[in-house]
Amino acid sequence: MVQGRYRLLDLIGRGGLGEVWRARDESLGRHVAVKCLKPLASAQDPYYHRALRERFRREARVAAALQHRGVTVVHDFGESDDVLYLVMELLEGRNLSQLLTENNHRPLPVPDVVEIADQVAVALAYTHRQGIVHCDLKPTSIMRLSDGTVKICDFGIARLGHDIGFTSRLSGAGIAVGTPHYMSPEQIGGTEVDQRSDLYSLGCVLYEIATGAPPFDLDDTWAILVGHRDTPPQSPRSRRAELPAFLAEIILDLLAKRPEDRPQSAAVLAERIRAGQLTPRSSAARATGGSGPRSTPVTDRSSAIQTTDSGHPAPVPQANAAGSSGERLAPPALSPQTRTRLEARHSEGLALGRAGRWTEANGLHQLNAAERAQLLGSEHPDTLTSRYEVAFSLSRVGRPADALTEYTDVAQARERVLGADHPDTLATLQEVAYTFGQLDRHVDAHETYTSVLAARLRVQGPDHPDTLRCRHNLAFNLSRLGRLEESYRTAGEVAVARARVLGPDHPDTLVSRYEVAYALGQLGRWPEALEAYREVAEARERTLGPDHPDTLAARYELGIGLGRLGHSAEALALYRDLIDDRTRVQGPTDPDTLRARHGLGVNLGRLGRWEEALAESRDVWAIREQVLGPDHPDTLVSRREVAVGLGWLGRWADALTEYRSVAATRERVLGADHPDTLASRNDEAHCLEQLGRGAEAVELYRRLAVLRQHHSQ
Repeated sequence: MVQGRYRLLDLIGRGGLGEVWRARDESLGRHVAVKCLKPLASAQDPYYHRALRERFRREARVAAALQHRGVTVVHDFGESDDVLYLVMELLEGRNLSQLLTENNHRPLPVPDVVEIADQVAVALAYTHRQGIVHCDLKPTSIMRLSDGTVKICDFGIARLGHDIGFTSRLSGAGIAVGTPHYMSPEQIGGTEVDQRSDLYSLGCVLYEIATGAPPFDLDDTWAILVGHRDTPPQSPRSRRAELPAFLAEIILDLLAKRPEDRPQSAAVLAERIRAGQLTPRSSAARATGGSGPRSTPVTDRSSAIQTTDSGHPAPVPQANAAGSSGERLAPPALSPQTRTRLEARHSEGLALGRAGRWTEANGLHQLNAAERAQLLGSEHPDTLTSRYEVAFSLSRVGRPADALTEYTDVAQARERVLGADHPDTLATLQEVAYTFGQLDRHVDAHETYTSVLAARLRVQGPDHPDTLRCRHNLAFNLSRLGRLEESYRTAGEVAVARARVLGPDHPDTLVSRYEVAYALGQLGRWPEALEAYREVAEARERTLGPDHPDTLAARYELGIGLGRLGHSAEALALYRDLIDDRTRVQGPTDPDTLRARHGLGVNLGRLGRWEEALAESRDVWAIREQVLGPDHPDTLVSRREVAVGLGWLGRWADALTEYRSVAATRERVLGADHPDTLASRNDEAHCLEQLGRGAEAVELYRRLAVLRQHHSQ
């Protein structure tokens, strides 16, 4: 036991700084990782010990203050029996050095290299904004989790190692250094380092995972250091020809000898990586993909929040990595070439999905599912993984009914093969519930979420991230059922639990706080909702950055709250800034950009600027019709806003034409008694009244009353 609280269970690893143990936090009943640093030498000066302890506390506080999905969470730190220790989140995955070792020191698949580069750049951009430089970035300090998330470890602790004396030293030189293969020239020269030193080290890491060896792979330490300082690196494409040109260029730029010749920030680096991903790759580059763990789009994970027309997040439960949550069955009948080809196709499909290219992703997963079924059998775990991805992509391209059929079959097969309580089975059932929600079958969704939650509570406990994710999704679905008080209470409980387990500014915690704000708005408690949205927006800007989609989504909801409370001028200014930011980050025709423009038009109308409001609504309607189609709900919302503007300008005959078109389309698509259709027919009746056609209006109101009565029954 450490400090009477952390029970050490299994030794995970041992290195220069000490040991890492899997442990149980007896106070909170959760598993954690405990890093025990080497004992302090008793013969050393007590003043040195005191200074070292103070440095440790300072560095540990720095690490604990970092709250980002790409940085390992530090829960606690202290000293026990002359051993300094840190308590961190327990990560399920492999560091990059382990991935290379398991791959027989062959380079990683190209899509994996690009994905790792992207995620590390985003995490470094966050930490550098906090004024923190890692100083010892290397493959062992970067973890890839089983769900595809990449995390940087040991912030603050790497610098502490130099003071404690654990860092390797040059023989005879008396100069403290980091890890030679990944050191920047300025570190070697002993000059002051800044964030660009981390970028150089990242270049070394990317070079190694892209080619299989670091840029200066020499036996002698001094030769390695001289190489970093004086020798231009070989192009990574000279070692691996199929690497995309953009990736090789980025790596070489990171390895520039002078800091001013490198990318000047991690944020700039991330933009270059994403721009390069948009460039079509050669078939040779695509063929190198492997089956690394997926980075799952999950609605209550900040990297992939989807929003409805109001900006409200639509929960997508976490998909499990291919074979990650159970023992993967190695298919002995497959040749290495066939296995590599299938895994490359699987990896490419996941990468396309992460890029939002779901139709292309679906095609690749369909091919893999058919071939794996033929070679391995229809209920082999790998076949079911491919079918799961088929369903996942179907739900993202607007085919929820087809997705539901596929999910249901996969869930039944996984229950037979893996068991009813297996994480993969539960993940599939959770997607079934989500798809029910897409189909407006919220009662069925509620029953399924409730069933999955009961299993997760029994198997994983109340504080497990999957359990909390399921409860979060249940809260969302309760709001769709009109059970607003229950939704508010459940979301609040999940937010409190996540803050306790993950920290108050963790992306998952902020998603639940966002849901609380939404529930407050639905309950009409707009002043509280506005304050909650403001807090979430500020926290997301700190942890994720101002341009992250989640930050922008919270700002959008903040605009809605301002408008509801009559602060339309403030809302108008917010929407104008938001439109500029979304246009820059997501493009002018992105649905979220158009949603912000829709909000701008609404608030122009509230300020009585109806000519401007009408022009904005017409533009948004035209773009939505072209991008989303004439029958899409967002398109119809914009068309209705056009009718509203026409009415306020006294052009009631023109308004009637638009109201009737919206009502007819909704009736055809949704049915005559759907609430949206009824609302449109009500608009039509009101317009008839304004035109002096009272008898027609009364008759329409009577028909609506009958339809509402039938709908309520």
